[in-house]
Amino acid sequence: MSLSNNTIARTYNKLFVELADPRTNDWFLITSPIPGLTIIYLYLQFVLKWGPRYMADKQPFQLQKTMVVYNFLQVLVSCWVFHEVARGVYIYFLAKMTELLDTVFFVIRKKERQITFLHMYHHTVMPMISWGATKYYPGGHGTLIGVMNSFVHIIMYTYYMFAAMGPKYQRFFAWKRHITTLQMVQFCIAFLHSSQLLFYDCGYPRWSVVFTLPNSIFFYYLFYDFYYKSYKKPEEAKTNGQVNKENGLKDHPKIGNGTNEIKYQSDEKKIK
Repeated sequence: MSLSNNTIARTYNKLFVELADPRTNDWFLITSPIPGLTIIYLYLQFVLKWGPRYMADKQPFQLQKTMVVYNFLQVLVSCWVFHEVARGVYIYFLAKMTELLDTVFFVIRKKERQITFLHMYHHTVMPMISWGATKYYPGGHGTLIGVMNSFVHIIMYTYYMFAAMGPKYQRFFAWKRHITTLQMVQFCIAFLHSSQLLFYDCGYPRWSVVFTLPNSIFFYYLFYDFYYKSYKKPEEAKTNGQVNKENGLKDHPKIGNGTNEIKYQSDEKKIK
């Protein structure tokens, strides 16, 4: 039993002390993975169980001023991270933890439609990735991804802030589509940047591509799927409807080309 405990203790010490970067290992929430994982666990429990159960018989919270302040603070944090690097990696991790509030606000405002798989995956995975980056490699090759993401978040949370201010800022809502495009471009750059490790030795661990490359592809797929369903599909439906209207065709469930079955049968009788 003692041998087993010693093995576990040595493995833990190897993973979370010896391999860790000494510059960041003693920082708040970084020393052990348990506090961060506990926060994520509580986050998932609230979003998936406790929150919906609590809000079931209550009116949704409005939180307009809270949302404006929250999004403004996220913009400030992203601006700071975009400007910094080493210590910025740690602040980036803390920012990912605070962004869990995005979903908490969705729950208490009863915006369940916005709690998608993409949203949950992003808010669960990013804190874990940023924790690992802060603990083991707080700088170097991997920081470009954090810098890019912070730049995107400056724009994204500025948009959310304007959206929270009310209808008079509707003219800014056109940003939404372009923000999604920017996010997809971000993942393309992240993929290309990470793939350099397959060909060049820059002192950054090559094994990291096992996580970064598949994750970039999966994120791109999720965001493209969101983009298509939110923007392209409605446009195609609108275009098809406009074409049918211009051709004078009426939609009918039994006729594929939109012609009217009753009129067609009537014309057929006249021919006979």
